[in-house]
Amino acid sequence: MTATRPIPIERILQSQGFGSRKACAALLAAGRVTVNGAPCARAGTPVSTDGLVLGVDGQDWPWHERLYLALNKPSGVECSHSPQHHQSVFSLLPPHFVARGVQAAGRLDSDTTGLLLLSDDGPWLHALASPRRHVSKTYRVTVKHALDATQLVRLLDGVVLHDDPEPVRALACTQQDEHVLDLVIDQGKYHQVKRMLAAVGNRVEALHRLGMGGLRLGEGELATLPEGEWVMLSAEARAHLLPTWR
Repeated sequence: MTATRPIPIERILQSQGFGSRKACAALLAAGRVTVNGAPCARAGTPVSTDGLVLGVDGQDWPWHERLYLALNKPSGVECSHSPQHHQSVFSLLPPHFVARGVQAAGRLDSDTTGLLLLSDDGPWLHALASPRRHVSKTYRVTVKHALDATQLVRLLDGVVLHDDPEPVRALACTQQDEHVLDLVIDQGKYHQVKRMLAAVGNRVEALHRLGMGGLRLGEGELATLPEGEWVMLSAEARAHLLPTWR
């Protein structure tokens, strides 16, 4: 593999979200930056991004051209940069990730928990949300009323939602106990799971996204991801979401 052409260190810091070029030069001058463990205090120092690990204020940050994150979203957090009633999910991320323009791949309601994907790669986010990609989403749904076989059959056969004439169907529907089921869908309509359960005469009391595509909380790279924490997704993990992506 050909090594990348060296880039002035302040431009690299800027690309990673650590501020304007002027602010990054000030970080360097203040002795707050290391490059692969070695102090770097001079703006203009040429640095290769190959295997680069930046240190800022004693914290190491591997260089990434793009960020691909999985976060285990807690309840009481809004998927918005301008939250109305709760803290923003972006407050759970390092500030320089947010400065890079990281966005969520679809929103989860403030009371919905579980897997949330985020990135600063706009085309990747768009592909995840595209109906043509059919990226599945698996939810664990706790409902108010006891489930029965008729409700499960209707969810699999398709239900018509208010103001939407086309029926929506669950790809899979597995009852876990009297009030809990795992529901798999590949659409992303507004409040879809809640509306689907309402259409069969039930009510969602709690909603937890277990997985998307081939990624699932509690497995693989997400095996030990605590609530409220994030992890960087490898290329292999991303392939479980969009196998043909680039």
